[in-house]
Amino acid sequence: MVQAITVREFYEAVPGNDWHRAYGGATAYFVSGSFAKGLQLVNAIGALADAANHHPDIDLRYGAVVVRLRTHEVQGLSERDTALAVQISDAARELGIRSEPAQIHTVQIAIDALDISEVLPFWEAVLAYERRGDDDLVDPRRLGPSVWFQQMDAPRPQRNRIHIDLALPRSQVEGRIAAALAAGGHVANDAFAPHWWTLADSEGNEIDLAPWVDDTDWEDDEG
Repeated sequence: MVQAITVREFYEAVPGNDWHRAYGGATAYFVSGSFAKGLQLVNAIGALADAANHHPDIDLRYGAVVVRLRTHEVQGLSERDTALAVQISDAARELGIRSEPAQIHTVQIAIDALDISEVLPFWEAVLAYERRGDDDLVDPRRLGPSVWFQQMDAPRPQRNRIHIDLALPRSQVEGRIAAALAAGGHVANDAFAPHWWTLADSEGNEIDLAPWVDDTDWEDDEG
C-alpha cells in the first residue's frame, strides 16, 4: 500500500536543491539549453518512469524541461516520488543539464466561499476540472492552475473574494515583493509572514505569495 510522506521525509530523501514541494507535489526545472538536449532528458525520464511504473508530468520547452511529481493515490508525495526524483536528478547531471530552482513557481486560484459544496460544482462544470478532495479542483490535462476553495466564516461585501496564490522558492520572495511594490502594488497583509504575504494592485485585487517549504522549514503545510 502506498503511503504519503511528510515534508521532512521528502527533503531528507532527496539531496540537493533540484526539487521543491508545494500544493502536494514536487517540481524541478532543468535548463537543457536546446530542444534536442531536453528531449534526451525526457527520454531518460521516460525509461526511468516506465521501470518504476510511476509517471511524472513533463513539460518540454526549447531551453528547459519542467518535471512535476505527485502520487495520486495519496493526493501528495510518497516514497515512489523520492526515488524517482533522485534518479531524474542523476540522469540530468549525467547529461550535463543543470537545475534552476529560481525558475520554479506554482499558480493556484483561490475562491472564498460561504458554502463550498454549493459553489464548487459550478466551477467544476464550467472549467471541466476534476474534483480532488472536498475543496480542490484540478485540470485533468495538468495544464491550467488548480482551484482551491477557502472557507469563509461570514460574508465580506466590498472585498475581492477570488485571489491568486503563488508558491515560489523562499529565496525569490523578497525580490518578487520588491518588484511588485515598484510596479504600483502594496502589501495588503503581512500578519502571516514569512509563511505568506498578501499583496494587492492599486484597485485592491489580491495575490498571496507563499514560499516553498524548504529544508529549513519542516512544517507539514502546503505553503
